[in-house]
Amino acid sequence: MQSIRLGLFLLASASALPALSQEKVLNLYSARHYQTDEALYANFTRQTGIKINRIEGKEDELLERIKNEGANSPADVFITVDAARLAQADALGLFAPVKSRTLEERIPDNLRSHDWFAFSTRARVIIYNKASINPADVQNYEDLSSPKLKGKVCVRSGAHPYNLSLGSALIHHLGEQKTEDWARGLVANFARAPKGGDTDQIKAVAAGECGVAISNSYYIARLLRSDKEADKKAMEKVGVIWPNQKSFGTHINVSGGGMLKTAPHKEAAVKFLEYLAGDEAQAYFANGNNEWPAVKSVNAKNPALESLGSFKSDGLNVGTLSKNTALAQKVFDRAGWR
Repeated sequence: MQSIRLGLFLLASASALPALSQEKVLNLYSARHYQTDEALYANFTRQTGIKINRIEGKEDELLERIKNEGANSPADVFITVDAARLAQADALGLFAPVKSRTLEERIPDNLRSHDWFAFSTRARVIIYNKASINPADVQNYEDLSSPKLKGKVCVRSGAHPYNLSLGSALIHHLGEQKTEDWARGLVANFARAPKGGDTDQIKAVAAGECGVAISNSYYIARLLRSDKEADKKAMEKVGVIWPNQKSFGTHINVSGGGMLKTAPHKEAAVKFLEYLAGDEAQAYFANGNNEWPAVKSVNAKNPALESLGSFKSDGLNVGTLSKNTALAQKVFDRAGWR
């Protein structure tokens, strides 16, 4: 009798193994921290039955964790902001190539690499004080180094990835020497030493502490959507310029992700990436941080972004930005932008 029971137990255990190995789970490591992402992920689970286990953290911390976990990492997908950080993960050999007609057809060529995909975009724009600056004088990034703006420019640190990506794009378009000349002129025009984030630069412009600043577009949209009276009044005092509309276009950066090489649930990972390229998910993903969908046919319906108007974006493949990031840092260091 005992042998019969043991046999039945082993048979039941064996039949359960495939179910365990095919458990519908996706392990997501994400550097995005937006409330709307909860609905985004819950909708994926409703559609597919795949449960998402999410680990959130800062970009560098998550990359270090994935490296330390090595072949035993449970992570299936890594999502982060900034093309340079995506390229960093790629350079570390963490991403696996994904063959997907859905992703290739929906995500534009300039918004994907061979191993990762952008799912939303943001622009690096110029902010100006309406009372003190003539916008005709600041139509291009290059104009920020003009002597006309002596003592009027506010920016965050030149070591920040957002500025390094801009510097990388400028090196591509203008060359190393012209970009260094630009950075030196920019530094000469500082109203104060670089400090704070983009929101601080916008508020400094509104307060008249400086005349112009550089900011990512979503920081502007956040303030435009704010319920705080102080934010509303501040935004009435500033204007937005889309730089370089008559040349290479306004620099853009991205939020995106890819499947990890050691992903234990590769099929679920590809499904999730394809889901993020779908119409509904694109709107969720973009609105989570006041960005534009990567899929051009999708309308995010964000009044704050719509109020900024349309613009010509730089068509440079965002995957190439990392090629000049280290050089951009050296150029900025030589120019004194720290």
